[in-house]
Amino acid sequence: MYQRAGTLVFLLLLALESRYCSSSTQNEPKISLTSVQAWAVKLGTEVYHFGEFITRKKEVQDSYKSAQIESRDGEKLVQSMADDIRAMMELKVSAVKRIVEAAENMAFDKQNEPVPDDFQFYNSKEMDEPYDFTFTTTTAEPEFVMEHWINRPPSKSAHLVQNAHFSNIPVNVNFSSVHVPSNVYAWANETIKGIRWSEGLDAHFKDNYQSDPTLSWQYFGSSTGFMRHYPAMKWRAEPVDIYDCRTRAWYMEAAASPKDVVILVDRSGSMTGQRRDIAKHVVTNILDTLGNNDFVNVLTFANTVEEIVPCFAESLVQATLSNLRELKLALDSFETNEIANFSAALTKAFELLEIYRNNSGGANCNQAIMLVTDGVPYNYKEIFEKFNWKYDTPVRVFTYLIGREVKVADVREVKWMACANRGYYVHLSTLAEVREQVLEHVNVLARPLVLQREKHPVVWTPVYANITDPKVADYLWEQRERAEQKERFMSQRRDKALFNSEKEQDRRWKITQMKQGQYSEIGNSVYQLMTSVSMPVYDLRHNENITENVLINEAYWVSVTKESVEENGQREMRIARLLGVAGTDVPLSEIQALMTPYKIGVNGYAFMVTNNGYILIHPDLRPVFQGILKPSYNSVDMVEVELFDDDRKPREFSKELTALRQDIIDQKTGNKIMNVKYHMEDMRRVSRAKRHYFWTGISDSPFTLVVAIPENYGRHRITPPPTDDIHRLSLTSKNVSAKQYLSDKWSIHPDWLYCRHYERTFKSPEEELSYFLERVAKPGWRWPAKPRPPEHHKNKGHERHNNGTPETRERTKVLNNTPRNEYYCDHGLMQALVYDARNTAWFNKSISESASEEKAAEFIQRFGYIVAFLATHSGLTRWQTHPPKENSSENDKPEFGKQYPRAIDEVWYRRAVEQHYIDPLSYVYSVDLNTDKFPLNVNTATITAAHAVFHGDSHKKAPAAVVGFQFKHERLQEWFENITSSCEHKVCTTCDSVNWECYLVDSNAWVVVSKNINHTGQFFGRVRPDVLKKLVDEDVFRAVHVVDYQAVCFREKKTTNFGAMLKTPLENLRLIVTWFLTTTAWLLNSVATVTGQASSYSFDDEYVTPTAYQNYEGDDDLDEGDMSNKPASKAVERDFEKLVLINRTRPTPCDREMYVYQLEYNNLDEKLNKPLNDCKRPFYVQLVNYTNMLLVVVDGLCPVEEVTVPGVEPTEVNYNESLPCLKHAKPLYRKQPASCIRNHTEESNIDMCGRGTLPTGNLFWISSVIFFVFKYWV
Repeated sequence: MYQRAGTLVFLLLLALESRYCSSSTQNEPKISLTSVQAWAVKLGTEVYHFGEFITRKKEVQDSYKSAQIESRDGEKLVQSMADDIRAMMELKVSAVKRIVEAAENMAFDKQNEPVPDDFQFYNSKEMDEPYDFTFTTTTAEPEFVMEHWINRPPSKSAHLVQNAHFSNIPVNVNFSSVHVPSNVYAWANETIKGIRWSEGLDAHFKDNYQSDPTLSWQYFGSSTGFMRHYPAMKWRAEPVDIYDCRTRAWYMEAAASPKDVVILVDRSGSMTGQRRDIAKHVVTNILDTLGNNDFVNVLTFANTVEEIVPCFAESLVQATLSNLRELKLALDSFETNEIANFSAALTKAFELLEIYRNNSGGANCNQAIMLVTDGVPYNYKEIFEKFNWKYDTPVRVFTYLIGREVKVADVREVKWMACANRGYYVHLSTLAEVREQVLEHVNVLARPLVLQREKHPVVWTPVYANITDPKVADYLWEQRERAEQKERFMSQRRDKALFNSEKEQDRRWKITQMKQGQYSEIGNSVYQLMTSVSMPVYDLRHNENITENVLINEAYWVSVTKESVEENGQREMRIARLLGVAGTDVPLSEIQALMTPYKIGVNGYAFMVTNNGYILIHPDLRPVFQGILKPSYNSVDMVEVELFDDDRKPREFSKELTALRQDIIDQKTGNKIMNVKYHMEDMRRVSRAKRHYFWTGISDSPFTLVVAIPENYGRHRITPPPTDDIHRLSLTSKNVSAKQYLSDKWSIHPDWLYCRHYERTFKSPEEELSYFLERVAKPGWRWPAKPRPPEHHKNKGHERHNNGTPETRERTKVLNNTPRNEYYCDHGLMQALVYDARNTAWFNKSISESASEEKAAEFIQRFGYIVAFLATHSGLTRWQTHPPKENSSENDKPEFGKQYPRAIDEVWYRRAVEQHYIDPLSYVYSVDLNTDKFPLNVNTATITAAHAVFHGDSHKKAPAAVVGFQFKHERLQEWFENITSSCEHKVCTTCDSVNWECYLVDSNAWVVVSKNINHTGQFFGRVRPDVLKKLVDEDVFRAVHVVDYQAVCFREKKTTNFGAMLKTPLENLRLIVTWFLTTTAWLLNSVATVTGQASSYSFDDEYVTPTAYQNYEGDDDLDEGDMSNKPASKAVERDFEKLVLINRTRPTPCDREMYVYQLEYNNLDEKLNKPLNDCKRPFYVQLVNYTNMLLVVVDGLCPVEEVTVPGVEPTEVNYNESLPCLKHAKPLYRKQPASCIRNHTEESNIDMCGRGTLPTGNLFWISSVIFFVFKYWV
């Protein structure tokens, strides 16, 4: 009791003391508005004078006195760029045409020649790496039984050398090599014949590369599956090789015209077990053969017909990666039961295609129905008569008969449905044969192309990455999550207490947050984005002997040769065969180099749009997250990157923007001014401005070029005077090169094309530029002309000889004698660079030569280590350290110009130029940002200040350069505290008081300086949300709504809960049957592999075994023995605590929104000069002179209101439906491809329509088959 009384007395005394302290602090005088204004003026003035001194801005301005101001004509600029890009594209098309012509003639002459037993070829998978003496293949070979071994000659070996032109990949430019997919047997008769005759293409590959040294990879993809590519290289396939050229966009789109496809999947009760699995695999492989110009839907049917994705009902959807992914994921959900209603399914499919045909919607070219079933009761002739035949059969029907045990009636009826409707029939009994047989429909759709023979459509693909297959992205993400799950299991096993600790949980939370990081993919260096140009290659033969398989007694398939047409005394079948597709890659970097960004200027850019409205090239195209390709990276729409400045909700695009988009897609030449908003620095900063768009179409391609220029400072540009020509410079300097002006601490824009040497490699862009500056100074220098495509005759028929016509031979002779262009230079850019280099050469002199030693020492003592920098409009960056870096403690930091070499594309350059039109005297200050995902080490933080230097007069001016300086954050912190802790009166309150909070906040509401150093780099809305909210209400800051339409969200994978499953006798029987079927399938697949028929791989969860994922990195570092090699069982996994298990996710395209803040400068003084209003407005705000910073002084005695402000962290936009469904419900305009070849009168003469047939119609070979059966079976 006494103890309780003592406690009460203590608390009473404590309360009295607190009250006394509180009353004393409340009696402290308030900080006055005049004091805050004085601090803002003093701080701004002092840092301004320091900036003027350290950057020598006045001298930089004087350096450009002789420069001229040139008006920037957007229409001429976009037309000039389009002409250059068109000329480059013609070079690539010309090279492909030569490959096509050579391949067709070679195949005609040599494809029937026998292949010698000792024939060898360069197999890409078995090429030796440089210094590789292990001779291992890409994928491990199965263990063959010797009695099944077939002796084949080894592949040719070759020496490979790294080549900078081919992304530093080891290659051999003397010949090509061959890639054969895992599901194709290289020594199959047709395949090895094609490999042999196509060796003759090497000479044409080399000739093309000789005439156009910018040419990238050239290739010929055969319809049999192999791909011959030049130059030869070692094929890298990790984890396994799933590449098949026939499923790539450049092959698919060139092999056949665009198509509308309806896939009908039988889900009746008989389609269970392995049949269901095969059916799903068939659909997946069909979808893999579609591209952005195709339209598709998948319908399942039993008693009723249902779309597999409900929101795609009564329609076809564009075959984009995201839509195809939605369809594939939905395949896992359909159940098999009831009886199949084929009439309803076929009727619905025909009616749907008829709607699109009549409305000219969808692909508006080929149409097809793909029927996947295990049998039909009859052929439904009346439906085909009603919907197809009376319209001259516009819809092809492809049938896929599933199951090992098939009846003669099933074969007859299912095949008849395909043959009577210009389609193709396939019988599939195992998963291993699906890929190869599904691809047959591509050859059928190509028949009209082959039969007309004259036209070879030129196809340009949408953007794609140089990886093996888009499915790899999902696989890599799953591998990463499995590795994370394994690390959690092992950590919990090592130390359970540590694993459950708060610190460790916080660490894991940060790792999870890092998953959401989508905006910091600097460089995307792992992937090279490109487009390809390709053309189909035709078999010039008209007839051939054809062998088909015939079903006998519902048990045996027998090979039979079919004959129909007599030619040259032999009976042969009429054929129209696609040999394959020839093409070449065009890296997007090569196109970007022709966009001459130095002519567009700062904050301007060029981009290209496809006929579908999708982005081919754009500075805001972000295809990668966490080092993995985004699920729909190649179908980012123009309106998803060009953000209109309005207050509309996400995906409610304005009519003005969609009208602009349609004009661009239609390739109309025009221009328009738009109000836009754009983000910088990983979506942490935003600007709003007017942009002037100019656009024109690139003829003979689906692309449109657009140039966007800022409306104010984008109207003019700096150009050197005519007297400052490089040649005159070298003459007056007695052949001394301009390299003398670039002695120390300089860099150039790494992505710009100054000069490029095609036969030499350099360590850096700076080394290459120095080489050319010396060459320019030498006598006899000539600026190289832009390469133009050689004349290529228009094919008016094909000569059936390798050498072709005399004109062809003469053209080849001239081509071989044409000297190779060793290099190319951009004359205008080189001229601008040398002008900048000469006029700013003084910048590398010591600052003490421009000012007194005392003044320099004073500033350096105050600021410590400083970097002064200068970046020019020509891409030149110079910098100088004070004191010199070798005498400082900063030796571990990279050079400034190595960190920021991109000049006008750097954020500080762009923001400084924008700031000039707000306050031409001010500097833009920024600090490294501090977020949860990317925390900042405040002790190493730096401040960067930048100022734009303009040249001109009162009528016109243009940005010439940006000067600036960078120093340690701690020095600005000290300076800020010194100024804000002083006052004019003897007795006054300053920021030293514990009752006041003082901040420097930049123009995007990020804290630059705070009394609490941990606030540095943080969003001010997180530090003081109540103050920021009032500033937004008072129109000091504006919250700009930004939507990221390229975001990725992480959907949780659905898993089966085995604990909730009742093990009834029927369920046990189902498990036994499932085990038996899967074991049988495995056994048959193994046998097929041993005999040479390789299986095809898929990365769908259903077809990859769990053991395929157990090869984690870092297993050697673990000491837990066998546990690291064994997956945890379901029972054991459930015993672990919930903290151990991660949420398995699947990367999914989504939209994310955020609010980024911008300072509103209109009437800013009036908004800021307001007094304190007790705790209703407990703060002062003043603009720091000559800066983009606000000084915010807050009364700390006022309670912090609990308010929320829209945050800068992105959050997912909830549409209550999937993104593919939403896009489908609000379709955007697209332009259909110009080329469409879907019919030919001679196609009716082709009888080949399936791999299985019935013995009817020819008594001779029927009797032969019967004799064979009785002899060997009875």
